[in-house]
Amino acid sequence: MDWFVWVLLIFVLIVLFRSIKIIGQATVGIVERLGKFHGRAERGINIIVPIIDRFRAIVDLREQVVDFPPQPVITKDNVTMQIDTVIYYQVTDPFRYIYEIANPLMAIENLTATTLRNIVGDLELDATLTSRDVVNTKLRVVLDEATDKWGIKVNRVELRNIMPPQDIQQAMEKQMRAEREKRESILRAEGLKSAAILTAEGEKQSAILQAEGVKEATILQADGEAQALLKVQKAFADSLVMIKNAGADEKVIALKSLETIKEMGDGTATKLFIPSDLAGLGGALGALKEIWSDKPDPSSD
Repeated sequence: MDWFVWVLLIFVLIVLFRSIKIIGQATVGIVERLGKFHGRAERGINIIVPIIDRFRAIVDLREQVVDFPPQPVITKDNVTMQIDTVIYYQVTDPFRYIYEIANPLMAIENLTATTLRNIVGDLELDATLTSRDVVNTKLRVVLDEATDKWGIKVNRVELRNIMPPQDIQQAMEKQMRAEREKRESILRAEGLKSAAILTAEGEKQSAILQAEGVKEATILQADGEAQALLKVQKAFADSLVMIKNAGADEKVIALKSLETIKEMGDGTATKLFIPSDLAGLGGALGALKEIWSDKPDPSSD
């Protein structure tokens, strides 16, 4: 009897163990009863009837990422490329995910390859390389619509690598190198042009400043010479007046005038104007003599 009790106890423990199922966060269990869908087991502890009920699958409701291998795709201009895609999807209906499709990942991969060939087949090579966003959007819309009946929502589709043939890659690299060299030449030419303009502007400003300096120096020199000439003329006139007042005759006045002019010529004036002949000077002295002779003598009053 003891062994029977132990066998019964072990059997009860096994039944209890199989009757209790713990479902984790963000997952859902599909419960079948006698081979037919019975219900969903939510997160936490779930108790089922042994032998009659069973868990068909545990479905992960989190967003998942799958990277498909490169697929050969022919463009509109008959260029064969290798394109691999990355799909971000999420299960929204566990029932349809289990019962509507046998192998969801294989179905998504084949659908992705077929749709990608259709989209890229309408584009040329350059458009395919520069229109990744357009291809991603079209591919996501088609996949999301097709997988909706499977209880799957496609959130994002990314073309990770687009690999043209080797000869086309080499031609593209040469083209890119030529474009870079062209931009470099343009930038160098613009730099030289800017430097030449700045140099010319500097030389222009320097020439203007030098011309203004020469102009100001010439004006100052002319003003100085004019002032010196005025001083010479005033000193000459004053000396003649002083000699006349002293009662000297014409010869003495002429001699003193020449001496006065000589003394003033030893000054700072750079130019000295002298009559061309002494006859003119004598005439001037005679005119001064007549002017002074016509003046009334103050002592005669």
